[in-house]
Amino acid sequence: MRTIKIITIALTLTLGIKAINAQQAPMYTHYMYNTLSVNPAYAGSRDALTITALHRSQWVSFKGAPMTQTLTMHAPLKNEHIGLGLSASNDRIGPINNTSVFGNFAYILKLTPKSKLAFGLSAGANILQANLSTLQLDNQSDPTFQKDISNRVTPNFGFGAYYYREKFYVGLSIPNILENNYLATDQVNGAQLLAKEQRHYFLIAGTMIEFSENVALKPTMLVKVTSAVPIQADLTASFIFMKRFLIGGMFRSGDAFGVLAGLDITKQFHLGYSFDWSYGLKTSVYNNGSHELVLRYDFLTPNKKQIHTPRNF
Repeated sequence: MRTIKIITIALTLTLGIKAINAQQAPMYTHYMYNTLSVNPAYAGSRDALTITALHRSQWVSFKGAPMTQTLTMHAPLKNEHIGLGLSASNDRIGPINNTSVFGNFAYILKLTPKSKLAFGLSAGANILQANLSTLQLDNQSDPTFQKDISNRVTPNFGFGAYYYREKFYVGLSIPNILENNYLATDQVNGAQLLAKEQRHYFLIAGTMIEFSENVALKPTMLVKVTSAVPIQADLTASFIFMKRFLIGGMFRSGDAFGVLAGLDITKQFHLGYSFDWSYGLKTSVYNNGSHELVLRYDFLTPNKKQIHTPRNF
Protein backbone atom coordinates (compact mmCIF):
# COMPACT_ATOMS: atom_id res chain seq x y z
CA MET A 1 0.00 0.00 0.00
CA ARG A 2 2.96 2.30 0.66
CA THR A 3 4.10 1.74 -2.94
CA ILE A 4 0.67 2.74 -4.23
CA LYS A 5 0.78 5.91 -2.15
CA ILE A 6 4.18 6.83 -3.58
CA ILE A 7 2.98 6.21 -7.14
CA THR A 8 -0.07 8.37 -6.46
CA ILE A 9 2.15 11.20 -5.23
CA ALA A 10 4.40 10.82 -8.28
CA LEU A 11 1.41 10.92 -10.62
CA THR A 12 0.13 14.05 -8.93
CA LEU A 13 3.47 15.81 -9.25
CA THR A 14 3.99 14.64 -12.82
CA LEU A 15 0.63 15.44 -14.36
CA GLY A 16 -0.46 18.36 -12.23
CA ILE A 17 -3.81 16.86 -11.16
CA LYS A 18 -6.10 19.55 -9.76
CA ALA A 19 -3.97 22.18 -11.51
CA ILE A 20 -0.80 21.48 -9.48
CA ASN A 21 2.27 22.72 -11.39
CA ALA A 22 5.26 20.42 -11.81
CA GLN A 23 7.98 19.30 -14.18
CA GLN A 24 6.46 16.96 -16.77
CA ALA A 25 9.19 16.58 -19.40
CA PRO A 26 11.00 13.21 -19.32
CA MET A 27 14.57 13.25 -18.02
CA TYR A 28 17.49 11.75 -19.92
CA THR A 29 21.03 11.07 -18.75
CA HIS A 30 22.08 10.98 -22.43
CA TYR A 31 20.51 14.36 -23.15
CA MET A 32 23.62 15.31 -25.15
CA TYR A 33 22.70 12.58 -27.69
CA ASN A 34 18.99 13.37 -27.57
CA THR A 35 19.21 17.08 -28.38
CA LEU A 36 16.52 17.13 -31.05
CA SER A 37 13.92 16.14 -28.43
CA VAL A 38 14.45 19.44 -26.60
CA ASN A 39 15.67 21.82 -29.33
CA PRO A 40 14.39 21.80 -32.95
CA ALA A 41 17.25 24.06 -34.09
CA TYR A 42 19.57 21.05 -33.75
CA ALA A 43 18.11 19.54 -36.95
CA GLY A 44 20.74 19.07 -39.66
CA SER A 45 23.69 20.07 -37.47
CA ARG A 46 25.62 16.80 -37.82
CA ASP A 47 26.09 17.03 -41.59
CA ALA A 48 24.52 13.56 -42.03
CA LEU A 49 21.25 11.69 -41.72
CA THR A 50 21.40 10.90 -38.01
CA ILE A 51 19.08 8.39 -36.36
CA THR A 52 19.10 8.09 -32.58
CA ALA A 53 17.15 5.62 -30.44
CA LEU A 54 17.02 5.86 -26.64
CA HIS A 55 15.43 3.74 -23.94
CA ARG A 56 15.27 4.68 -20.25
CA SER A 57 14.05 2.44 -17.43
CA GLN A 58 13.76 4.62 -14.35
CA TRP A 59 13.57 3.38 -10.75
CA VAL A 60 14.06 -0.28 -11.66
CA SER A 61 12.05 -2.73 -9.47
CA PHE A 62 9.62 0.07 -8.49
CA LYS A 63 6.12 -0.89 -9.60
CA GLY A 64 4.66 1.64 -12.02
CA ALA A 65 8.00 3.44 -12.46
CA PRO A 66 8.62 5.73 -15.46
CA MET A 67 9.77 4.16 -18.73
CA THR A 68 10.68 6.29 -21.75
CA GLN A 69 11.61 5.65 -25.38
CA THR A 70 12.59 8.22 -27.98
CA LEU A 71 13.43 8.03 -31.67
CA THR A 72 14.82 11.00 -33.58
CA MET A 73 16.11 11.48 -37.10
CA HIS A 74 17.39 14.59 -38.82
CA ALA A 75 19.51 15.67 -41.76
CA PRO A 76 20.57 18.75 -43.71
CA LEU A 77 19.12 19.35 -47.16
CA LYS A 78 21.13 20.12 -50.29
CA ASN A 79 20.42 23.71 -49.37
CA GLU A 80 23.00 24.05 -46.59
CA HIS A 81 20.81 26.54 -44.75
CA ILE A 82 17.98 24.09 -44.02
CA GLY A 83 17.77 21.08 -41.73
CA LEU A 84 14.75 18.81 -41.23
CA GLY A 85 14.00 16.34 -38.48
CA LEU A 86 11.41 14.08 -36.88
CA SER A 87 11.19 13.19 -33.20
CA ALA A 88 8.89 10.72 -31.45
CA SER A 89 8.70 9.70 -27.82
CA ASN A 90 6.66 7.49 -25.54
CA ASP A 91 6.66 8.16 -21.80
CA ARG A 92 4.85 5.87 -19.36
CA ILE A 93 4.43 6.21 -15.60
CA GLY A 94 2.00 3.88 -13.84
CA PRO A 95 -1.38 4.05 -15.61
CA ILE A 96 -0.44 7.17 -17.58
CA ASN A 97 1.05 7.06 -21.08
CA ASN A 98 2.08 10.11 -23.11
CA THR A 99 3.12 9.77 -26.76
CA SER A 100 4.37 12.65 -28.89
CA VAL A 101 5.34 13.07 -32.54
CA PHE A 102 6.90 16.30 -33.82
CA GLY A 103 8.39 17.52 -37.08
CA ASN A 104 11.39 19.85 -36.88
CA PHE A 105 12.65 22.60 -39.17
CA ALA A 106 15.92 24.52 -38.74
CA TYR A 107 17.26 27.51 -40.64
CA ILE A 108 21.06 27.57 -40.39
CA LEU A 109 23.19 30.70 -40.68
CA LYS A 110 26.93 30.42 -41.28
CA LEU A 111 28.37 33.18 -39.09
CA THR A 112 32.04 32.40 -39.75
CA PRO A 113 33.88 29.55 -41.51
CA LYS A 114 33.88 27.70 -38.16
CA SER A 115 30.62 28.71 -36.47
CA LYS A 116 26.90 28.47 -37.21
CA LEU A 117 23.69 29.74 -35.66
CA ALA A 118 20.40 27.93 -36.24
CA PHE A 119 16.81 28.84 -35.47
CA GLY A 120 14.32 26.01 -35.26
CA LEU A 121 10.59 25.38 -35.20
CA SER A 122 8.75 22.20 -34.29
CA ALA A 123 5.10 21.24 -34.69
CA GLY A 124 3.23 18.11 -33.73
CA ALA A 125 0.94 16.58 -31.15
CA ASN A 126 0.90 14.89 -27.76
CA ILE A 127 -1.38 11.91 -27.15
CA LEU A 128 -2.28 11.33 -23.50
CA GLN A 129 -3.93 8.26 -22.08
CA ALA A 130 -4.55 8.03 -18.32
CA ASN A 131 -6.38 5.10 -16.76
CA LEU A 132 -6.55 6.54 -13.25
CA SER A 133 -9.52 4.39 -12.28
CA THR A 134 -7.30 1.27 -12.40
CA LEU A 135 -5.23 2.45 -9.39
CA GLN A 136 -5.69 0.63 -6.10
CA LEU A 137 -6.14 3.28 -3.42
CA ASP A 138 -6.77 3.44 0.31
CA ASN A 139 -9.93 5.36 -0.58
CA GLN A 140 -11.11 3.63 -3.72
CA SER A 141 -14.03 6.09 -4.06
CA ASP A 142 -11.77 9.16 -4.36
CA PRO A 143 -13.43 11.05 -7.28
CA THR A 144 -10.11 12.47 -8.46
CA PHE A 145 -9.01 9.01 -9.59
CA GLN A 146 -12.29 7.86 -11.10
CA LYS A 147 -11.83 9.77 -14.34
CA ASP A 148 -9.87 8.47 -17.31
CA ILE A 149 -8.33 10.28 -20.27
CA SER A 150 -8.46 8.16 -23.41
CA ASN A 151 -6.19 9.03 -26.37
CA ARG A 152 -6.58 12.79 -25.90
CA VAL A 153 -4.70 14.49 -28.76
CA THR A 154 -3.41 18.02 -28.21
CA PRO A 155 -1.40 19.93 -30.85
CA ASN A 156 1.64 21.93 -29.86
CA PHE A 157 4.65 23.70 -31.32
CA GLY A 158 8.08 24.78 -30.12
CA PHE A 159 10.97 27.09 -30.84
CA GLY A 160 14.73 26.91 -30.36
CA ALA A 161 18.04 28.61 -31.11
CA TYR A 162 21.32 26.70 -31.38
CA TYR A 163 24.84 28.11 -31.78
CA TYR A 164 27.64 25.64 -32.50
CA ARG A 165 31.27 25.34 -33.43
CA GLU A 166 33.52 22.30 -33.78
CA LYS A 167 34.21 22.16 -30.03
CA PHE A 168 31.41 24.18 -28.43
CA TYR A 169 27.63 24.56 -28.49
CA VAL A 170 24.91 26.41 -26.61
CA GLY A 171 21.17 26.42 -27.15
CA LEU A 172 17.90 27.82 -25.78
CA SER A 173 14.51 26.31 -26.48
CA ILE A 174 10.84 25.95 -25.56
CA PRO A 175 9.80 22.53 -26.96
CA ASN A 176 6.08 22.93 -26.08
CA ILE A 177 4.80 26.49 -26.08
CA LEU A 178 1.09 25.75 -25.58
CA GLU A 179 -0.13 24.86 -22.08
CA ASN A 180 -3.00 22.54 -22.95
CA ASN A 181 -5.67 21.51 -20.46
CA TYR A 182 -7.00 17.97 -20.06
CA LEU A 183 -10.64 17.89 -19.00
CA ALA A 184 -12.93 15.09 -17.93
CA THR A 185 -16.71 15.31 -17.85
CA ASP A 186 -19.13 13.46 -15.57
CA GLN A 187 -22.89 13.77 -15.15
CA VAL A 188 -22.67 15.23 -11.65
CA ASN A 189 -19.88 17.78 -11.73
CA GLY A 190 -19.56 18.49 -15.46
CA ALA A 191 -16.15 19.34 -16.91
CA GLN A 192 -13.26 19.16 -14.45
CA LEU A 193 -9.58 19.91 -14.90
CA LEU A 194 -7.55 16.71 -14.51
CA ALA A 195 -4.21 17.90 -15.81
CA LYS A 196 -2.48 20.86 -17.41
CA GLU A 197 0.67 20.91 -19.50
CA GLN A 198 3.39 23.19 -18.19
CA ARG A 199 5.73 25.17 -20.44
CA HIS A 200 9.38 24.17 -20.03
CA TYR A 201 12.46 26.22 -20.91
CA PHE A 202 15.75 24.48 -21.72
CA LEU A 203 19.34 25.71 -21.76
CA ILE A 204 21.94 23.33 -23.17
CA ALA A 205 25.69 23.78 -23.54
CA GLY A 206 28.82 21.74 -24.01
CA THR A 207 32.44 21.93 -25.04
CA MET A 208 35.36 19.69 -25.95
CA ILE A 209 38.74 20.12 -24.22
CA GLU A 210 41.61 18.19 -25.79
CA PHE A 211 44.51 17.28 -23.52
CA SER A 212 46.34 15.27 -26.16
CA GLU A 213 45.65 13.49 -29.41
CA ASN A 214 44.16 10.53 -27.51
CA VAL A 215 42.56 12.12 -24.44
CA ALA A 216 39.78 14.71 -24.30
CA LEU A 217 37.21 15.95 -21.80
CA LYS A 218 33.63 16.73 -22.83
CA PRO A 219 31.65 18.63 -20.17
CA THR A 220 27.98 19.27 -20.97
CA MET A 221 24.94 20.63 -19.16
CA LEU A 222 21.18 20.86 -19.47
CA VAL A 223 19.14 23.28 -17.36
CA LYS A 224 15.36 22.88 -17.19
CA VAL A 225 13.06 25.63 -15.93
CA THR A 226 9.31 25.53 -15.39
CA SER A 227 6.87 27.30 -13.09
CA ALA A 228 6.37 26.54 -9.40
CA VAL A 229 9.27 24.05 -9.06
CA PRO A 230 13.02 24.42 -8.47
CA ILE A 231 15.33 24.81 -11.45
CA GLN A 232 16.84 21.44 -12.36
CA ALA A 233 20.34 21.10 -13.83
CA ASP A 234 22.06 18.07 -15.36
CA LEU A 235 25.86 18.30 -15.27
CA THR A 236 27.97 15.72 -17.07
CA ALA A 237 31.71 15.32 -17.59
CA SER A 238 33.01 12.58 -19.89
CA PHE A 239 36.54 11.57 -20.76
CA ILE A 240 37.09 10.37 -24.33
CA PHE A 241 40.02 8.06 -25.07
CA MET A 242 41.46 7.33 -28.51
CA LYS A 243 38.50 9.27 -29.99
CA ARG A 244 36.47 6.12 -29.46
CA PHE A 245 35.90 5.19 -25.80
CA LEU A 246 33.88 7.36 -23.41
CA ILE A 247 33.47 7.18 -19.65
CA GLY A 248 32.10 9.85 -17.36
CA GLY A 249 29.95 10.91 -14.46
CA MET A 250 26.71 12.83 -14.11
CA PHE A 251 24.85 14.81 -11.46
CA ARG A 252 21.22 15.90 -11.57
CA SER A 253 20.31 18.52 -8.99
CA GLY A 254 17.79 17.36 -6.45
CA ASP A 255 17.53 13.94 -8.04
CA ALA A 256 20.43 11.66 -8.96
CA PHE A 257 24.08 10.98 -9.66
CA GLY A 258 25.55 8.27 -11.88
CA VAL A 259 27.99 7.06 -14.49
CA LEU A 260 27.88 6.67 -18.25
CA ALA A 261 29.99 4.87 -20.83
CA GLY A 262 30.10 4.87 -24.60
CA LEU A 263 31.81 3.25 -27.55
CA ASP A 264 32.12 4.35 -31.16
CA ILE A 265 31.79 0.92 -32.75
CA THR A 266 32.56 2.60 -36.06
CA LYS A 267 33.00 6.26 -37.01
CA GLN A 268 29.27 6.31 -37.75
CA PHE A 269 27.80 4.05 -35.05
CA HIS A 270 27.77 4.96 -31.33
CA LEU A 271 26.54 2.84 -28.41
CA GLY A 272 26.04 4.38 -24.96
CA TYR A 273 24.89 3.17 -21.54
CA SER A 274 24.29 4.94 -18.23
CA PHE A 275 23.24 4.11 -14.69
CA ASP A 276 22.05 6.68 -12.18
CA TRP A 277 20.88 6.46 -8.60
CA SER A 278 18.30 8.70 -7.00
CA TYR A 279 19.45 10.41 -3.83
CA GLY A 280 16.91 13.19 -3.32
CA LEU A 281 13.64 11.24 -3.50
CA LYS A 282 11.93 9.08 -0.90
CA THR A 283 11.50 6.52 -3.68
CA SER A 284 15.28 5.87 -3.71
CA VAL A 285 14.96 3.26 -0.95
CA TYR A 286 12.41 1.31 -3.01
CA ASN A 287 14.26 1.02 -6.34
CA ASN A 288 17.51 -0.22 -7.82
CA GLY A 289 18.46 2.84 -9.85
CA SER A 290 17.81 3.82 -13.46
CA HIS A 291 19.27 2.39 -16.68
CA GLU A 292 19.53 4.08 -20.05
CA LEU A 293 20.68 2.83 -23.45
CA VAL A 294 21.29 4.95 -26.55
CA LEU A 295 22.14 4.02 -30.15
CA ARG A 296 23.11 6.56 -32.79
CA TYR A 297 23.98 6.04 -36.45
CA ASP A 298 25.09 8.60 -39.03
CA PHE A 299 24.18 7.85 -42.64
CA LEU A 300 26.23 9.87 -45.11
CA THR A 301 24.07 12.00 -47.38
CA PRO A 302 24.14 11.01 -51.09
CA ASN A 303 26.08 14.11 -52.10
CA LYS A 304 28.92 13.44 -49.60
CA LYS A 305 31.34 10.55 -49.55
CA GLN A 306 32.90 11.62 -46.27
CA ILE A 307 32.44 14.18 -43.52
CA HIS A 308 35.37 16.51 -43.03
CA THR A 309 34.21 18.34 -39.90
CA PRO A 310 34.44 16.33 -36.64
CA ARG A 311 30.99 15.70 -35.18
CA ASN A 312 31.68 16.10 -31.48
CA PHE A 313 28.05 16.89 -30.66
